[in-house]
Amino acid sequence: MAEQSLRDNIARVYERIDAAKRRAGRTDTVTLVAVSKTQGADNVAAAYREGLRIFGENRVEEAGPKAAAVAALVAPSPLPQWHMIGHLQSRKAAAVLPWAALVHSVDSAKLASRLSRAVPPGQQLPVLLEVNVSDEASKDGFAPEALAAAVETIVELPGLRIEGLMTMAPLAEDPEETRPVFRQLRLLRDEMARRYPAASWRHLSMGMSDDFEIAIEEGATLVRIGRAIFGAR
Repeated sequence: MAEQSLRDNIARVYERIDAAKRRAGRTDTVTLVAVSKTQGADNVAAAYREGLRIFGENRVEEAGPKAAAVAALVAPSPLPQWHMIGHLQSRKAAAVLPWAALVHSVDSAKLASRLSRAVPPGQQLPVLLEVNVSDEASKDGFAPEALAAAVETIVELPGLRIEGLMTMAPLAEDPEETRPVFRQLRLLRDEMARRYPAASWRHLSMGMSDDFEIAIEEGATLVRIGRAIFGAR
C-alpha cells in the first residue's frame, strides 16, 4: 500500500474517532486496534511508522511469525503491541502467550481454562469475554443470559484478568442498525461490573470499519479497524 494513502487513511480514521467522541460527549480514551490479518509485515511496519502501535490478529499461525518479522523491521524502536481478536481454538490457547498482550475473544469457559493453565505462575493474561449479543449462529461467544455463570467460573481462574467484553455486530447496510447491539453490550458490562467488582471491566471492544462510530457513541474503548486503514483485502 502506498505510504501516502496509508497516512491519509489513518488520519481519517482518527478524525472519525474524535468526531464520534465529541458527539457522545466523551473525554476518555478510545484505542485504535489496527486489524492486520492478511497484511504482510512490511505493511504493518509502515503503519507502525505512521504512528499505529496496536495491531489485532485473527489467526495464531499467522500472528506469531508476523510479530517477529515486524519486530525486526521496526528495531530498535519499541515493539508494537499485539492483540488476539479472532476465534481461538482451545487446543491452540498456549500459542498466543508469546505475543498477545490482550485476548479479545475468550468465548468459552473451556478456552479460559486452557489459557489459565498456559499462563506461567506469577503472571496474568488480560482477557475480554466475547458475547454473541445478536444471537447469530455464525458468531462465537457467550449468550447474554449465560454470561454471569461464565464470569463466576472465569473470574476465579489463576493467571487470567478479565478486563471487559467484546462483541461483533451483524453486517448492516445502515450502521445505525448496530446501535442496539453495542448498547446491550455496554449494559451487560455495567451489570457484570456491579455483580463482580473484583474484575476490571474497563474495556468494551466493539466496532469495526463500517460501524465503529456508532460503537464509540455507545461506549467502545477499543475499536478494531482493518479495511478503513489498509484498504480492501
